[in-house]
Amino acid sequence: MSAPTERPLDGLTAIVTGAARGLGRAEARELARLGAAVVVNDYGQPGRDGSGAASAAPAEETAEEIRAAGGEAVAHVGDVADHDTARDLVHQAVARWGKLDILVNNAGILRDRMIFSMTEDEWDSVIRVHLKGHFNTTHFAAAHWRERSKAAGAAVYGRIVNTSSEAFLAGSAGQPNYAAAKGGIVGLTTSSALALAKYGVTVNAICPRARTRMTEDVFAGFEVPRDGTLDPLAPEHVAPLVGYLASPAAARLNGQLLVVHGGMVAVIERPKVAAQFDTAKDAFTYAELDGLLTPYYEERPPGETFAAAEVFGLKRR
Repeated sequence: MSAPTERPLDGLTAIVTGAARGLGRAEARELARLGAAVVVNDYGQPGRDGSGAASAAPAEETAEEIRAAGGEAVAHVGDVADHDTARDLVHQAVARWGKLDILVNNAGILRDRMIFSMTEDEWDSVIRVHLKGHFNTTHFAAAHWRERSKAAGAAVYGRIVNTSSEAFLAGSAGQPNYAAAKGGIVGLTTSSALALAKYGVTVNAICPRARTRMTEDVFAGFEVPRDGTLDPLAPEHVAPLVGYLASPAAARLNGQLLVVHGGMVAVIERPKVAAQFDTAKDAFTYAELDGLLTPYYEERPPGETFAAAEVFGLKRR
């Protein structure tokens, strides 16, 4: 266990995307509180579906809150799903503070629809912002760290924290685009973790559960406690895990997926083989598969949809 410190991120530079509101804002403030200089990125559009005119005000407001608290922060306004904008974002951090150490990918939108009703644009736009946005920033950050590592002839310090979702883990009937994007982010995380480890970079992902404008429908039945007790869905309760993953203390965590809310962190294992069937001959036939798989699934309880929020003990109020 590493020695405790109140400012484990002193001297480090971080980027947080989608940092003007909700989770991103809480994460940016937490990284700054722990000592990091922060580039606050946001496109500033008012609609959670990505609608509305872009605005510099929301990102600047978060940056100003950090500065008012004694931290260092600058605002960056732009759509990280645009390749050139993501390049500019990384370059801004390096130009301002000489290097980038931490990347927190959080930006996202929602365009919910059942699979049989979803339009091509609703699919493409969500995949673009979530999955391509994560790729774009990761690409330029990774290139920065690789270049620095080669120049130094040694590993450097790098941390990436990606944002997935329990919509990927447990399914979400009205969010095929969102669930697919969040699943893709897990794949991007594990692949990048393997590729960047030799440069000193770790890449992990979280599945946060928090009350934000993105989740106002999902958590409509989970109201803010009126008795003064802990609100397990406050975004501020997710931020400490992001701060930890960005810190030197988390050096041994790489390619991990963690669910977090309130006072709980769950470490998710990679999928395991539940059963294996081997053919009696050289290759399977339809009849042999029918004789093996059909009885196996008949003996199992029928598939059930479930509220992932309840799996980890969160109760409606």
